[in-house]
Amino acid sequence: MRQIILDTETTGLDPALGNRIIEIGAVEILNRQPTGKHFHRYINPERDSEEGALQVHGITSEFLADKPKFREIAKEFLDYVTGAELVIHNAAFDIAFLNHELRLLDMKPVKTFCPSVIDTLKLARELHPGKRNSLDALCERYQIDNAGRTLHGGLLDAQLLAEVYLAMTRGQGMLMIDAAPAAAAQAEGATCEKVDIIVLRATDDELAAHQAQLAEIDKASGGKCVWKAV
Repeated sequence: MRQIILDTETTGLDPALGNRIIEIGAVEILNRQPTGKHFHRYINPERDSEEGALQVHGITSEFLADKPKFREIAKEFLDYVTGAELVIHNAAFDIAFLNHELRLLDMKPVKTFCPSVIDTLKLARELHPGKRNSLDALCERYQIDNAGRTLHGGLLDAQLLAEVYLAMTRGQGMLMIDAAPAAAAQAEGATCEKVDIIVLRATDDELAAHQAQLAEIDKASGGKCVWKAV
């Protein structure tokens, strides 16, 4: 399965108020393995960032002045994500902004190109109800190094989210891996062969040492050694 872990930075919180995307960062995962194929673009939004957003990402209008407009990178971006399952933290936010940018270009919404979207914030809330589930909190919970994340950034956040997502879904992955050999064996009509089991019995000295150890435990616990009662 091909998945794209995606993050955006924006000029503000609401595309309906004219806010725009200023950065897209994405990393590719194929069959739960990062491929190293990244997509990262800074985008000139043709407007200033709101003060609150600027404090979050620190990307100034001066820095973005010579960067391409979204219309200039739209085809490249869609070529990269088309057919993949998107994995996004708080997906509704990023999808709303991407759809807004595509709508301004009279293009179809994201779901046309990527029918499946996983929201890792929703997934984290299901796994850890009542706990903080920000990207930083999840990095701490899953022991993922985010020391370099002093500000939000599209590519860095996508890379961290990829590690978080793989950690959160590791159990599911292990079950899928374990099931594969069994399914293959059944398909081939394999049967279990009888094998000789080697039994190594304790020697008299080992049995005596074991009983002495149990006696010590029984004495230390005030006669509550479970093994002596069995």
